[in-house]
Amino acid sequence: MGSSKERLVSGIRATGHLHLGHFFGALRNWLDLQDQYDCYFGIMDWHGMTTQYKDPNSIKSWTYELMADLMAWGIDSKRSVVFVQSLVPEHLELFMFFAMLTPMGWLERVPTWKDAQQEAMQSDTYNLGRFSYPVLQAADIALYRGVVVPVGQDQVPHLELSREIIRRFNKLYNYDLIEPKALLTPQPMVPGLDGRKMSKSYGNTISLSEDESVLKKKLLQMPTDPARVRRHDPGEPTRCPVYNYHKLVSHADDLQWVEAGCRSAGIGCGDCKMRLFERLNERLEGPRKKKKELMADSQFLEHQIREGVSKAREEGERQLRKIKSHLGFNV
Repeated sequence: MGSSKERLVSGIRATGHLHLGHFFGALRNWLDLQDQYDCYFGIMDWHGMTTQYKDPNSIKSWTYELMADLMAWGIDSKRSVVFVQSLVPEHLELFMFFAMLTPMGWLERVPTWKDAQQEAMQSDTYNLGRFSYPVLQAADIALYRGVVVPVGQDQVPHLELSREIIRRFNKLYNYDLIEPKALLTPQPMVPGLDGRKMSKSYGNTISLSEDESVLKKKLLQMPTDPARVRRHDPGEPTRCPVYNYHKLVSHADDLQWVEAGCRSAGIGCGDCKMRLFERLNERLEGPRKKKKELMADSQFLEHQIREGVSKAREEGERQLRKIKSHLGFNV
């Protein structure tokens, strides 16, 4: 893109609707970062296939939805490159070079792999693609010579593995791939509707395009402080999942109202939930409407995808051509 800004690379797996956890964990940061960096944002459908391989058609529909979501919330294709991973085959070519030099022990020690092995076996996703996920991730970053990668503190070890793979590549082949550095970004833990971490696997999510009536129903069914058995029982908001949502989306005066009203039993849990619904619905309303418009115009959406992929492929082809020439793989 010819920008003097540092290159930033990040992505979201194509595995379903974007929810509030995705917004506060990634998308909100992307919106701020696209003015500060030369951004490459990926819709990672190959990564999505590691767990959704039995239903590949769903990956395509999620890809379109993700593109619409990103645009509806303000990711601007004039300021950032938004690409679909599988439509840039250079990702897989660089992955193969990296796969040959990555020791098995490095992957076996990846915290997310160790923690997820039991679940993977139970869900029939104990596969090579999921095991080698970090190698493809390193290729995703290196292909665009990413300088910074936005991560939370818990993701730093994963980025360090990408750095190790790239470092070994450079040492073996006397090359100059960039070792990406972590851009630590605030990523609050977004609770699910049941108080656990928000996750599609738990069925406790709130979609960014949640229908207004469904949103209200979900919020009204949320558990609250167990001390508030009856309406006149005082409660403690810091023990309540509803209050955690208020901290994410409500105004300062709303928080004061919730804190004082809950502790004094001046408001009921239903009152608190309705205020939360109003604030969250205000936040979702504009992007939800814009997404519907985008999804109704498939030609425009396809054009945006093709345009982003074209820019990504131009960069990816240029970088891979240099790499293959250096390694003697160009015929």
